Amino acid sequence: MTTNRRAAYHGFANSSFSAPQRRRRAALYVMNAASTGAPISSQNITQLPRTNGAAIKSISSDKPSSAMEQLDIERGVCIPFRKYSPEMVRKRVLDSRGSILSLASRGVEIVWKLGFYWSSLVYDFLVGRDEEIVPYRARQLRNLLCDLGPSFIKAGQVLANRPDIIREDYMNELCILQDDVPPVPNQVAFTIIEEELGQPLERLFSKISSETIAAASLGQVYRATLRETGEDVAIKVQRPGIEPIIYRDLFLFRTLASFLNGISLQKLGCNAELIVDEFGEKLLEELDYTLEATNIEDFLENFKDDPTVKIPRVYKQLSGSRVLVMEWIDGIRCTDPQAIKEAGIDVEGFLTVGVSAALRQLLEFGLFHGDPHPGNIFAMRDGRIAYVDFGNVAVLSQQNKQILIDAVVHAVNEDYAEMANDFTRLGFLASGTDVAPIIPALESIWQNSAGKGLADFNFRSVTGKFNQLVYNYPIRIPERFSLVIRSLLTQEGICFTLKRDFKFLEVAYPYIAKRLLTDPNPALRERLIQVLFKDGAFQWKRLENLIVLAKENVSKMSSNPALKKNSSQAVRNRQLESKLDLTETIKDGARMFLIDAGIRRQLILAFTEDSKLHVEELVDVYRLVEDQIDMPSVALEVLQDLPSVARDFMLSWCDSILSDRQY
Repeated sequence: MTTNRRAAYHGFANSSFSAPQRRRRAALYVMNAASTGAPISSQNITQLPRTNGAAIKSISSDKPSSAMEQLDIERGVCIPFRKYSPEMVRKRVLDSRGSILSLASRGVEIVWKLGFYWSSLVYDFLVGRDEEIVPYRARQLRNLLCDLGPSFIKAGQVLANRPDIIREDYMNELCILQDDVPPVPNQVAFTIIEEELGQPLERLFSKISSETIAAASLGQVYRATLRETGEDVAIKVQRPGIEPIIYRDLFLFRTLASFLNGISLQKLGCNAELIVDEFGEKLLEELDYTLEATNIEDFLENFKDDPTVKIPRVYKQLSGSRVLVMEWIDGIRCTDPQAIKEAGIDVEGFLTVGVSAALRQLLEFGLFHGDPHPGNIFAMRDGRIAYVDFGNVAVLSQQNKQILIDAVVHAVNEDYAEMANDFTRLGFLASGTDVAPIIPALESIWQNSAGKGLADFNFRSVTGKFNQLVYNYPIRIPERFSLVIRSLLTQEGICFTLKRDFKFLEVAYPYIAKRLLTDPNPALRERLIQVLFKDGAFQWKRLENLIVLAKENVSKMSSNPALKKNSSQAVRNRQLESKLDLTETIKDGARMFLIDAGIRRQLILAFTEDSKLHVEELVDVYRLVEDQIDMPSVALEVLQDLPSVARDFMLSWCDSILSDRQY
């Protein structure tokens, strides 16, 4: 591994990526650095403070701005090489030929159109009709953004998920903002493909569709057949000349944002420039198809042993920065529930697979699809779920994932003060913000929603109440979490489209319960203890509920039709879970009981609290798990682990003796 690649590889060490994924991304970022003439070396590694006292290394083509530094600190993941930085955008725009004239004309166009729209809003307010005319003005804004081009269409899509910036009625209108635009002529698109791949189309493809399959603001898609293998593929090609337009608009966006910092600090607790930087970073990532190819490979790696999820293969030898060739997905769009039912697909099983896949992306992998609208999700005829379009993905660090799980634990324990602090740690609130006024609002939202039970709980109602909260308090929704919210809302919407009485949480809760009970991650073990103890008292009923829910998850997944129909090598290699495997949990519990005096004391108190032995509760728990575990095998494994446990016990005992003598 070269010095540059090694530096980039270690830059991803704190991320959720596996070793192969870090190697791929290191190679990609080094390649990008080389293409822009920005070597990765010790000279451009900047130490950034981390909230946990450690340090982040950020490798960039320019010295990062304060806004970018803040983003790195919030994310807990370093970016070895940036596709975006304000300095790079400024240099790229101002160094181009005719830049001043182009900026001036585009600035006049934007100011004129947005200024006219703003003056209409002011007039509505002055004559007292600002509320009654909102639906019309919202539609007018959507049309205006479409007229202003791809950067503004993308901005509108972002605003549709940002209740911290605009009010809900405008958000609802922007939610229907589609980036379906007239495609560029075939000859123009085909020329780009040939330029990028360096060969005539006829040599590579025996057939290519005469019309686009889909056309968006940044690119369009064709269906083709590989000449060499006869495989059907999807060709995604970028629109011509779009990159200079995006850079120019980003420069103007950030220039305007610099004048709005005061208002943004007052309303959101952050600079307007930071919001533009988040937007610009994601937009430029979407423009780079080599990064999208790497995203696909990472998703393939994550789901390689999951026979219920289909990720298209990418043909990297036929792809470049403006062209991406992928395996063709022959599935049924989730916008067509009738076709799904006619294909004989078990709808309940398919939705269970979809929710589980989404939760794994979010809480297990930390790499999730940022735009899972119905056009990007397909139902395969064997019951699997298939994803396409990986240009917009988001990464959650281990730190962010742990804080999210903390928030779930604090919600379960009704610890709203700590939940408010979780919002600060995730970047929703500026550091040092007084959370006291927000605690009652969080309590009201959660208790009203959770009190309805699983039957009536849905994310859209919770999000609606949360939108009011962020609009009334200085709360900013970080870009990656706006994608999380949009992802959950969209997938819940798909569930309701296919099955009106589907209960999202009836799948989500069992998955989370299973992870808490079986995941050997020390951080999750700690969260499990927090869930099981409340105010020093052991929650026997909560433990029983967790076991019941976890068993339900195992039962649903092991009996899913997608597993029965799919007899691929992945299924044969994968040890499908038919029982709740608590072996590691029992071993860790025994180890903690022997080594950790605090845990030992808590467990002894749990068995003897209220001046009685809780034998009945212990028997109830055993009855729930007796059919799930092989006790002789578990006992044998615990015995085999005794030497290491004894060693750890002796070390712990010696530490305690030495600590006592110091005092």
